[in-house]
Amino acid sequence: MCGFTGYFILNATLETNTKVIRDMIAIQKHRGPDDSGIVGINTKEKSFEEIIVSDEAKFTSAKDLLFGFNRLSILDLSPMGHQPMVSPDKKVILMMNGEIYNAFDFKDDLMKKGHSFKSTSDTEIVLHLYLEYGIDKMLSLLNGMFALAIYDFELDTLFLARDRFGIKPLYILQEENRIAFASEMKSFKFLPDFHFQADFSQMDEFLLFRNVINNTLFKNIINCTPGTYLSIKNGEVHTQIYFELDNEGINRIPNTEAKYILEDTLRKSVESQMISDVKLGCQLSGGVDSSLVTYYASQKVDKGNLETISITFKDPKFSEERYIDYVVDKLSLKAHKYEMDAHYYFDVIEKAIWHFEQPLNHPNTIGIYLISEQAKKHVTVLLSGEGSDESLAGYSRFIRAKENKVLTKSFFRGLIHNKNHILEYLSYALNRDKKMIMETAFGSITTAKALKPNFKISNALIDRTKTIKKLNGEITLRQRKYEILTYLPDLLMRQDKMSMAHSVENRVPYLDNEMVRVSLNISGDDLVAKHKNKLEGKKILKDICTEKFNENFAYRDKIGFGIPLREFMSTQVFQDKWHNQIEPSLKKRNCFELKELSLWVKNISKATPEQLDAIWLLLGFEIWAKQYLD
Repeated sequence: MCGFTGYFILNATLETNTKVIRDMIAIQKHRGPDDSGIVGINTKEKSFEEIIVSDEAKFTSAKDLLFGFNRLSILDLSPMGHQPMVSPDKKVILMMNGEIYNAFDFKDDLMKKGHSFKSTSDTEIVLHLYLEYGIDKMLSLLNGMFALAIYDFELDTLFLARDRFGIKPLYILQEENRIAFASEMKSFKFLPDFHFQADFSQMDEFLLFRNVINNTLFKNIINCTPGTYLSIKNGEVHTQIYFELDNEGINRIPNTEAKYILEDTLRKSVESQMISDVKLGCQLSGGVDSSLVTYYASQKVDKGNLETISITFKDPKFSEERYIDYVVDKLSLKAHKYEMDAHYYFDVIEKAIWHFEQPLNHPNTIGIYLISEQAKKHVTVLLSGEGSDESLAGYSRFIRAKENKVLTKSFFRGLIHNKNHILEYLSYALNRDKKMIMETAFGSITTAKALKPNFKISNALIDRTKTIKKLNGEITLRQRKYEILTYLPDLLMRQDKMSMAHSVENRVPYLDNEMVRVSLNISGDDLVAKHKNKLEGKKILKDICTEKFNENFAYRDKIGFGIPLREFMSTQVFQDKWHNQIEPSLKKRNCFELKELSLWVKNISKATPEQLDAIWLLLGFEIWAKQYLD
């Protein structure tokens, strides 16, 4: 796991020193503290220079394409894994952030074809896969999490690619005379004549969903769409899709085989993702997903040697400590548990937002920050359970979508809650696709309009409606695809940014290529199915979990990784922070209407979940804006 950055100068003065690229990699040194490298390329002369990273280093001639890399050594700790990596024939230069779990499956065949290797790193194998097969086939072969930058001298083309599901970030800045790219956007601040500028054109979507899909709140900056790559030649940028999620789920697995196939695939995925030359552990929440990952990981190490990292809370409504303890005792694990309180939460929120580079999407993002901070004391790689709920229909909203009831208690509660906006409420509540989209919303029409009086739900849903209309399959399959495309990428950015803030690699076995393929080929009727006359999500996974632990463990009500926001916001530390710093700054910024928001803060004990969410959202927004826009 690493971080990289670079920029391509188009029709402008070429670079003659290394200060810009040095500063660009220095600010994300936390992503790769073990080694750094710089390569300057002159695409017109078809030449390049590798530079030792130092204040004195300079190019001997002008360059128009710059590569900068920070390395966190996971596989092959030797200097042979140094990046940017140059091909033996000097015709291709590559940078990769991530891990390719099936890389070594190709090594023998590549050697038979005449390729030779100087390292035992997966990056070098990826480079030779590109040399042998080109960009399209190479990407189709890779099973892992990655962002790639490749310059090919013969094709005079820069390729930028992101993994299938968006596990690793790849930000692209497009300007008139420059294209820049980075694992973290903060690197762009060192580019000459660049300033972060706000783009609030999708603010309606942001207020409802806390994010804009694969986009940012900055002008001209996007996060490369998962499953695509960009090719840049002669100043022109073209986007190619190499993986289409909608093509999955067409080879239905028979009910009688689904449980065995899913378990076997998950076991193999966990085993493949345990490849590492540094210490590895598990992020254990005590839930079904992370507990199963931990179970299979524990089978591959000597008993008592696997270490786990967990977060707990004093409030038992939010803490799954007893389930964590049950897993730890049953599997004889080395457990590390850390309690999070309001003081820690608000002490580190500025640091977490600086790393996240956007207003924090989920309150529990701080929990991932704490897990990673403490994990670094014990391990460098963590396996987590992210991705299971989306691919295997684990959220309660999958049950509601399958039942497709209209006149429910929640419908009438929504009607009352949105009594001043009934037509807008009905526009989605009576439309199956839009209702499915709104299931992933955190805000409501009422709270959004309180903050932004000209809010329009049609604006908020336009891109998401286009996405869901393109998806095929039965209702649960379509919903899983939709959530993988729209809800999951933001969760993955949370995992990446918070773990890499502490130089920890976070791996996600549920998002192995084969694991996702198998998951989507299991019928929705088998996943959202009855257990003891009650509909359950991800039922097959819970059945597997029952065998490994017990029925009560697997079929308990899902708590999720929640945060006691009301309790935290009731503390003096939050109230002081809000009234002395956040609210005055928000008033000066004049982006939102604050009258009702101020009343919600004063009456935290009576605030609705949507109002708590709105307070949380604007807290994060103001801290982010101060860091990146002011």
